[in-house]
Amino acid sequence: MKYILLYIGFVLLSLITGAQTSTIPSVELKTIDGKKFYTSQIKNDGKPIIIDFWATWCKPCIMELNAIAEKYPDWQKETGVVLYAISIDDSKSMNRVAPFVNSKGWEYIVLLDPNSDFKRAMNVINIPHTFILDGQGNIVHQHTTFAEGDENKIYEIIKKLSSSNN
Repeated sequence: MKYILLYIGFVLLSLITGAQTSTIPSVELKTIDGKKFYTSQIKNDGKPIIIDFWATWCKPCIMELNAIAEKYPDWQKETGVVLYAISIDDSKSMNRVAPFVNSKGWEYIVLLDPNSDFKRAMNVINIPHTFILDGQGNIVHQHTTFAEGDENKIYEIIKKLSSSNN
């Protein structure tokens, strides 16, 4: 009970002061070949990072990742950005992720969150949900849903982050 009251106090204090968690929590995920992967390993040598929550059954998610895929090699050359695509497909549909990704030719780092632990820890409710992190791993932007052209907004943020690190 004491811990619950402390937690509630912390949440209220955060709301009053406007403070928010700006880094990602540590959670265990799986690679598409079944190996353990910890979110603490999400790093990019001081360069921007995109974390995109998606699922094989989510049409807007696939539209977003396809739109980014067309430009991703150029983004990487210019900014050094890396994209982690976090599949929230459950244990029943998780086996479809690797073949699906291979058929798309996506060059992202694809990870599995079959129990939605990372999704919950990041307060993701709707997908696609995209987070942009600066080179120090701080969340600097996030958005949900996808509309054509949103990939250009992501790129503008990535460019600013990349140029501020130089």
